[in-house]
Amino acid sequence: MTPSTVMEIARQALEVTMMISAPLFIAALATGLLVSIFQAATSINEATLSFVPKLLVTFLVLLLAGPWMITVITDYMRRLFEAIPSLIG
Repeated sequence: MTPSTVMEIARQALEVTMMISAPLFIAALATGLLVSIFQAATSINEATLSFVPKLLVTFLVLLLAGPWMITVITDYMRRLFEAIPSLIG
């Protein structure tokens, strides 16, 4: 196994990680922004007001994008396991 092969596997792993986490992070970021704008407009400073909506939206996105996330990670792991004989020998 050459150093370039290791770097390629690491690059692919980071790409898959970013692809899988992006929908959750973007949804949480957008929700946090909307809640903070609402808090600034109404002068309500309640900690749970920002936490609970983010949690609910993250859960909803996980329900909607979960099958796609599982497919992406499963495909990556399948390719990685199928490549083991060529990487060893």
